[in-house]
Amino acid sequence: MSESVTITDRIDPARAQALLAAMDRPPRVKSGDVLPPLAHFAFFWDPVAEARIGRDGHARPGGLIPDMGLPVRMWAGGRLAFHAPFRGGFAARKVTTLHEVKEKRGRSGRLGLVTLRHEIHQRHAPVITEMQDIVYREPGALPGDPPVEACQAHERHALKLREVTLFRYSAVTFNGHRIHYDASYCREEGYPGLVVHGPLLATRLACLAAERLGTLKSFSYRATAPLFLGDTAWLCRAGDRYWVEGPKRRRCMVATAN
Repeated sequence: MSESVTITDRIDPARAQALLAAMDRPPRVKSGDVLPPLAHFAFFWDPVAEARIGRDGHARPGGLIPDMGLPVRMWAGGRLAFHAPFRGGFAARKVTTLHEVKEKRGRSGRLGLVTLRHEIHQRHAPVITEMQDIVYREPGALPGDPPVEACQAHERHALKLREVTLFRYSAVTFNGHRIHYDASYCREEGYPGLVVHGPLLATRLACLAAERLGTLKSFSYRATAPLFLGDTAWLCRAGDRYWVEGPKRRRCMVATAN
């Protein structure tokens, strides 16, 4: 098993513009501009040959992430520390290490819990430290709905997403996961429709936090339930707590920022 993976990338302003356009933000980026929080999700691609792609559209586990025999992958959450602005137009380096692997049993069966540590440097200085949580599970029943959000939101903003939104975000992040674009595959997996990307929701919450707080020092988020294309959804805030609210006040993602 590899101890670490290093990817270097030029943080192309054109790709940053495409990311902003996919999130319905003004797509004007020039070299040296500070990019919004979590914009690094659109960079450091690690393309693999199609022979290494699994049924779900992701690269099969192996190498840095061990194969635990669990075929269903879910982006579960993350914790980020921001050390310096992440800027367009400059080269950057991301070093990924396997931080932790655990197995347990949940409501949907056996689970593999993987945490990756990402260290991003730009111009010879640390920019972002990220702990990314990924869950692997068996095919089968989906978890039930989480508890209803109890606290009163100070802000609620309608989150309007279309099929083209999911397509463009998948394209700019080089995300081949079929749950975001293949409706027939979603039905086979037990989902009622296309699933909205966890990283996309996290990015929208982080951008809302940055609008309220200015430059972020840290951001932590956790996916709690799927949000499906066509669901009525809201970006919500109460103090330093942020969340995505779906139908019947279902919490789809929760986050904190400072």
